Amino acid sequence: MDIILASKSPFRATLLKNAGIAFTVQSADIDERAVEAPLYDSGATPDDVAQILAEAKALDVSERNPSVLVIGSDQTLSLGDEIVHKAEDMEAARRQLLKLSGKTHHLNSAVVLAKDGQTLWRHVSVARMTLRDLDPGFIGRYLSRVGTIALQSVGAYQIEGEGVQLFEKVDGDYFTIVGLPLLPLLAELRREGAIDG
Repeated sequence: MDIILASKSPFRATLLKNAGIAFTVQSADIDERAVEAPLYDSGATPDDVAQILAEAKALDVSERNPSVLVIGSDQTLSLGDEIVHKAEDMEAARRQLLKLSGKTHHLNSAVVLAKDGQTLWRHVSVARMTLRDLDPGFIGRYLSRVGTIALQSVGAYQIEGEGVQLFEKVDGDYFTIVGLPLLPLLAELRREGAIDG
């Protein structure tokens, strides 16, 4: 069965590739902020938002690719009830890290499977991430070392790299943190007969 990853995230693609999954990549043609905006007034939780965005991506690509299994995925970072987006520039990244310093936030990672424009399965995993108390000078030095890579991930860190130094405690699996709940996804792909198992 052909599989498409409806995400331009190189991190998600690497996770699937490393797991031995044969797939192609096709970005969804949706405006994520436009999909997200009405959800805030509806009382949607951060994990609801992640799931709705993942589903919108999967369905968009699925409708253009009949008979193909499409994986849609999205992740939100929530600090309390607030959803934090990727920083647009290095100053925003600095402010974001100052805001997260010494606090616990959640990474809500959603994954959806769709085929022929229909949702087959959806799942959300949550990781609890506690940053240590960060000195503002350290934040500046950290950002100067990692550079614009800090802008590629929500929270301005990549735990698979130097970003791990920002943390005091992590509760959740690596795949959820990177943005694709891989173990539940692999189990569902096996149930669908899309991969050997």
